[in-house]
Amino acid sequence: MEDRRLRIGLVQHAVTGDTGYNLEKTLSLASEAADRGAEIICLPELFRTPYFPQYEGRDATPFAEPVPGESTEAFSVLSRECRVAIIVPVFERGTDGRFFNTAVLIDKGRILEPPYRKVHIPHDPLFFEKGYFSPGSGYAVYATPAARIGVLICYDQWFPEAARALTLLGAEIIFYPTAIGWIRGERDTAEGDWRNAWETVQRGHAIANGVHVAAVNRAGTEGDLVFWGSSFVADAFGTVTARAGEGEQVLLADIDPGMNNEVREGWGFLRNRRPDTYHILAREG
Repeated sequence: MEDRRLRIGLVQHAVTGDTGYNLEKTLSLASEAADRGAEIICLPELFRTPYFPQYEGRDATPFAEPVPGESTEAFSVLSRECRVAIIVPVFERGTDGRFFNTAVLIDKGRILEPPYRKVHIPHDPLFFEKGYFSPGSGYAVYATPAARIGVLICYDQWFPEAARALTLLGAEIIFYPTAIGWIRGERDTAEGDWRNAWETVQRGHAIANGVHVAAVNRAGTEGDLVFWGSSFVADAFGTVTARAGEGEQVLLADIDPGMNNEVREGWGFLRNRRPDTYHILAREG
């Protein structure tokens, strides 16, 4: 097995209503991750803004910014100075007037194109995202010196098709910047343990595709949402190799993407695919 060990850093933190404070705080935490040896750093979903989609009908446009914009420019400086790759999720104001839930990958100061725009948009109690975000239209894999990176965002986590698409595009690590938690007072539900389901489905993506998976969640309480943190990294066999608690934390994990090919050969899932039978997957409804 080719040994390609590298360190990744997941920045898990709470968010306030002060976007300037959030930016400076997250820059500091990302700098800490770089100082501790991280070569790739991922921030949580909408790292700079409160989770405004828990409310319907609010004017969130003051939180929106273009790409490039203030957030990506600030992290471009850090990325260039520390010689690292950073995944920066922002509320993007597109050039056509639409708004997107976007993740921008910056490598050594350079923005890699295209930015990833969240494809699957939820619309559930306290997660009213369809009222704020237009959906993205596709997937991308970014080549960095450390690894080939795929990025999906939060609700994308529940869709195996998205993880498989990135795998077929050549991703070695899939990062999931996230904002997910319990509804206040409903930590225990009739359905079961949502946090366990959230981790389990992503470990399943790692196993089914022979890829490393890194999910980075926000922490803290905002309105009626209690974000559970619990960021984690799973290797290509689905084994959790690092896991954060519920509070703020810079989580570091040493991974070896060279493991992916060995696991894929062992399972044979990609080798034994039957695309000729999968037409139903492209049907609507």
